[in-house]
Amino acid sequence: MGNSMKRFFDLIVALIATSILLLPIVIVAVLVKLTSKGPALYWSDRVGKHNTIFKMPKFRSMKVNTPAVATHLLLDPKSVLTPIGHFLRKSSLDELPQLWSIVKGDMSIVGPRPALFNQDDLIALRTVKGVHNLVPGLTGWAQVNGRDELPIPQKVALDVEYLQKQSLWFDIKIVCLTFLKVIKSHGVSH
Repeated sequence: MGNSMKRFFDLIVALIATSILLLPIVIVAVLVKLTSKGPALYWSDRVGKHNTIFKMPKFRSMKVNTPAVATHLLLDPKSVLTPIGHFLRKSSLDELPQLWSIVKGDMSIVGPRPALFNQDDLIALRTVKGVHNLVPGLTGWAQVNGRDELPIPQKVALDVEYLQKQSLWFDIKIVCLTFLKVIKSHGVSH
């Protein structure tokens, strides 16, 4: 799939999703503000295409001043969640603001999930395997094959498989599989 077709697909899907999900986005933003101190959005430093850093928004599911590390590295992740944080993460509603990153061009609908700026092992392995040349995605092949549960080498192997197989139909398949996973809330760190 060419870059211009993928970008067109991303824009159309992101704009349609934003228009359909505008009311839930507003409701979630208000609920985050009402249930915990701090802003509704958390802007995370993430690694984009060619290992450039960009700011990725999420609805804040964790308390202000929680360390910026992968959830599985926190000693007690449940202790830092906001009152609605568990629900936001389980339902993937915390990811909705990333539609802005897709419209802006920092992200794609489908691609490898953007690494945190400090996930040096993941960044290094993706760079060696050429995955860093992809625009990161809201969802990806690794997410529908295990999501947060996968060890880094397996996650990167799936990212490489996506790099080799990418096409419009493969992206559509991944979007459909993601939808099914979100409905089942499968494989999400809590």
